[in-house]
Amino acid sequence: MIRKVFIYIAPVLLAAGLFSCRAYRPVASSHTSAPRYSDEEYIHHYSDLAVSEMKRTGVPASITLAQAMIESDCGHSRLALKANNYFGIKCHDDWNGPTIRHNDDRRNECFRKYRKPEESFYDHSDFLRSGSRYSFLFDLDPTDYKAWARGLKKAGYATNPDYANMLIRKIEANNLMIYDRGYTVEKRSSENKDSGNFQADNPVSRDPGPVANNYTPGNFVMERPRRIMENNRIKYIIARDGETREKIDDEFQLLRWELARYNELPSDFMVVPGQILYLQPKRSKAEPGKEYYTTEEGDTMYMISQKYGVRLKDLYEMNRMDSGTEPSPGTRIWLRRIKPVN
Repeated sequence: MIRKVFIYIAPVLLAAGLFSCRAYRPVASSHTSAPRYSDEEYIHHYSDLAVSEMKRTGVPASITLAQAMIESDCGHSRLALKANNYFGIKCHDDWNGPTIRHNDDRRNECFRKYRKPEESFYDHSDFLRSGSRYSFLFDLDPTDYKAWARGLKKAGYATNPDYANMLIRKIEANNLMIYDRGYTVEKRSSENKDSGNFQADNPVSRDPGPVANNYTPGNFVMERPRRIMENNRIKYIIARDGETREKIDDEFQLLRWELARYNELPSDFMVVPGQILYLQPKRSKAEPGKEYYTTEEGDTMYMISQKYGVRLKDLYEMNRMDSGTEPSPGTRIWLRRIKPVN
């Protein structure tokens, strides 16, 4: 979502990439104490979170940072200040969370509202990862930020015709591509700072392994308890005795709708001890090496879907089965490709 009009000449300057977060400062409401970040400060505050999301979902950190900076004007936009919405994501039909009304392409449009900025970053990654119109992006080289920027424009993320170039200029002006290569960069000291951007002279290698249990993006701390396990590159937990949805949502900082959607359950489902509960969207196929599963007595397609972290709809389609039907014992269920005709 790119605001079409700031004041008279602002659209021309924005399209040309001449506005930085330092240059354009919307007036915050009197009751907010939101910090007023420059480009450099914003990157320093959210780069760890962007890198963490890149490791989790595959969305390049440079793209995440550039989109957040442009869409929210480094956290100064009305949507960022009032709804923690840093990416201008609208409600869409599948959104069941809090909302805010905002004038964009049309007046009084519905936008998503989050409890804290981190939730906006998580939802942005999942929005791209799970959206069918963005699926082709994940076939691109994750370090090719130009291809990603053009792909986002092609997929219709924003209506501004110069959106791809705006992202590319923002990335190059701030050396954001360095984060896509597994590096972090240190700010210049106050004595040596000359441009307000990060320097990439002495990159420090960043651990390329799994996301750490704890990370600190800026002043925020997000705990990733050790009880989290991984299946098919998806985080999940096993429900404990006495746990409720509210407790799980609070512990893992999930939105009310996430647990039900990720596990393809009714919105009012009750937690059962021993139940597998994914904390991220399931995938379209199982991990390599798990080509098929032979069913046993009592198996259901949903149980197989949870066991292998594959979306139920995709499981039915791969096996040429009608939705809602169940397999007989001894049936071979294909997990990675469409079942052969014979």
